[in-house]
Amino acid sequence: MSEALNDLAAYLGEKLPGKISEASIAYGELTVSVEPENIIPVLSFLRSDVQCEFISFIDICGADYPSREKRFDVVYHLLSPRQNMRIRVKLQADENTLVPSATGVFPGAEWFEREAYDLYGILFSGHPDLRRILTDYGFEGHPLRKDFPTTGFVEVRYDDEVKRVVYEPVELKQEFRNFDFLSPWEGTDYVLPGDEKAKTN
Repeated sequence: MSEALNDLAAYLGEKLPGKISEASIAYGELTVSVEPENIIPVLSFLRSDVQCEFISFIDICGADYPSREKRFDVVYHLLSPRQNMRIRVKLQADENTLVPSATGVFPGAEWFEREAYDLYGILFSGHPDLRRILTDYGFEGHPLRKDFPTTGFVEVRYDDEVKRVVYEPVELKQEFRNFDFLSPWEGTDYVLPGDEKAKTN
């Protein structure tokens, strides 16, 4: 399999000169890196060329590396049933990079791009309907970014008095607690609340 992937990498380098910046094989898949402006020509070639025929669009996802200047990886996964191979196409972007939409090449990319926009804030130019798809109306922020707080910014609850859903700032109900990490078989060195009668000297 790795020989076929090496041949494919060499073929892509020959047929797409200057459009692929890096190619590597890992975990039985070929990964090619491209610049955002080259994503549509590369995807179109991978879909249409008779030696490739990556006609099955699997996924678009994001990954966040906040310490990098271009913090996001936008990752495309494709499958060629004819060649029985998979390929991963990656590009790097930041909050302001306009990544060309792949919906013209693979119409099924529409909801995946909306998801990447919703959860990471990755912008896709030329998308027919780029709006949130998983989070609620008026949601602030992008929850899969590494700098998004795990508690979120607001909490939602139904209020019986006003008879509607209300949004409130997150309020942590309990203070920081100390945990002891002793073996549960040995028990604690102190009396737990409620166990005053059980622990006798």
